[in-house]
Amino acid sequence: METPTQAGAQSAGGYGLRRDALSPMETLAQSVSTIAPTTTPAATIPLVCALAGNGTWLAYVLATAAILLVALCISRFARYSSSPGSLYTYASMILPPSLGATAAWSLLLAYIATGSSVIGGFYHYANLLLHDATGRVASGVFLALLVTAISIGIAWRDVKISARLMLWIEAVSVTLIMTVVVLVLVRHGLHLDWTQLRLRGMTGSGLRLGLVLALFSFVGFESATTLGAEARNPLKTIPRAVIQSALLAGAIFILCAYTEVLGLRTVGQDLGKSEAPMRVLASVGGVPVLGLLIDIGVLVSMFAGTLACITAAARVLMLMSHNGLAHGSLRTTHARHETPGRAIVVTGIAAVAPVAVLAARGASGLDVYGWMGSLATYGFIVTYALVCVALPRYLRDHAAYRPGAQIIPWLAFAAMLLALFGNLYPVPEGPYGKLPFIYLAYLCAGMLWFFLQRRREEAPPTES
Repeated sequence: METPTQAGAQSAGGYGLRRDALSPMETLAQSVSTIAPTTTPAATIPLVCALAGNGTWLAYVLATAAILLVALCISRFARYSSSPGSLYTYASMILPPSLGATAAWSLLLAYIATGSSVIGGFYHYANLLLHDATGRVASGVFLALLVTAISIGIAWRDVKISARLMLWIEAVSVTLIMTVVVLVLVRHGLHLDWTQLRLRGMTGSGLRLGLVLALFSFVGFESATTLGAEARNPLKTIPRAVIQSALLAGAIFILCAYTEVLGLRTVGQDLGKSEAPMRVLASVGGVPVLGLLIDIGVLVSMFAGTLACITAAARVLMLMSHNGLAHGSLRTTHARHETPGRAIVVTGIAAVAPVAVLAARGASGLDVYGWMGSLATYGFIVTYALVCVALPRYLRDHAAYRPGAQIIPWLAFAAMLLALFGNLYPVPEGPYGKLPFIYLAYLCAGMLWFFLQRRREEAPPTES
């Protein structure tokens, strides 16, 4: 009978996880799958276009620049340190314990809520395809539980199988999308779309709000850092994966944003109001069958994103358990599979629970995708900002500080503050206006646990 073993009982620093299990490409796959680049052209770019209009491409250019600043900061940390806690570890090494705990709880929420978001997207696209094929739809609750159960099983079984599966899923899906994009551009001819490039009709407020949504397309690009105990040569492969995922995603999103606005305009449709933009774009490109294949690819990409988020969140939760920020039982790893089984189950349940409740109340999959994705953005922005602030001192401690080394961290920090402000003001309408309070309530609960644990540790032992 298989039994778990306490993490840390394995080789030093291994936390009971499988050492040197993942190749550079498999490590990159973790970040790429958490981004889920296939979902952005189908679900996020239309939302950005509804706000930024002809400035959609510019919103993605600015978002790419901001994310690259953060990626440069994270990659510097990753050159010197590798652990399952990723950004939480980087922040806690330098910042006061309370800010380190803030980064930990924020990052955990970010991965779990992103998982919830793509679970919502999964049941939306699953029902879209089912309706096309049979005229019927399945229960959203059932589909959400199904994709989560499968993801938990794969994440528990083998991190290597998980990474390889995510890599192939995203590679095929992105290839289909880029094929359609190239065909549309070829049909349009070798001339520029000056309506977009001159930003006709774009407003400053629309660009600002669109930029915030564009940033959501990138969240999770750093999740390769959660594989610090499992990647081969992590001090080299992880920094490269962080930069490569940000650059790759940025290039794809900018090109798709430009092409989607152009392609739908040629057939008299508004991208901001389109429910199936890639199907329309495939028809414009002269290959309508690829529209259906891309929708299937989006569905599978949502599954890959669920798997990637559970994989990342479980490793953060495991390290939080090691450091007293979560229950001690969550630090255990499986003796044979060398995966944090209990943390995987807990994070999987945490990801699917709000989706199941919302689906049972009749919420659409795209609404869940938007709500939970926006909630995740708060956690990511706060964590990114804290990591950027910590970098200059970290470089000094490692004798790697150079004149001007504060420029990029502070620029990245400023970009994250602007993104946070863009999320909060003007106050969003409807459910989106409640998300900041949900995040703050969650963070307060996490910090209360932190202070109670600290107080317990500092209390003098009682005499018998």
